[in-house]
Amino acid sequence: MKDRNILKDKVILAVDDEPDVLETIEEILSMCIVYKARDFDTATQYLLNYTYDIVILDIMGVNGFELLRTSVSMGFPTVMLTAHALTPEALKKAIKLGAVSFLPKEKMRELPDFLEDVVLGKKESVWSKLFSGLGTYFNSRFGPDWREKDQFFKDFQAALKKSEEKGGS
Repeated sequence: MKDRNILKDKVILAVDDEPDVLETIEEILSMCIVYKARDFDTATQYLLNYTYDIVILDIMGVNGFELLRTSVSMGFPTVMLTAHALTPEALKKAIKLGAVSFLPKEKMRELPDFLEDVVLGKKESVWSKLFSGLGTYFNSRFGPDWREKDQFFKDFQAALKKSEEKGGS
């Protein structure tokens, strides 16, 4: 297991309508200070009145995309964590609205790995890691050619590659 010092004492807001998911996030991120909200209104108040190092949002049940808009407008790096809204369309919408990552709930245990890059401010590497690490998972869920079918994903992947080449030179 990696050294989690980079996440130590980071202030996280986790929003999900399922209490067990919030408890799991708190357990997985035990090195962080985790605030929890179970509904849209509470989450909105937290976003407008406090500062967070990272915000983790469910999509369904809490109006996650609207919360994403608010979170991004407040300048908080935001990660989408979903089960039921796991579709290429939801992934695309999350990227367009400014999310820095998009994880299936079944991969929740990998959350610290992705959050370390978020804290380090490596937005491109978070997406690259997501697509390389979970590419097989997404292919099994969305179909093997889901990225090729949508020009948005082709352009996004090309931009990531270009950014990595630029950063590596």
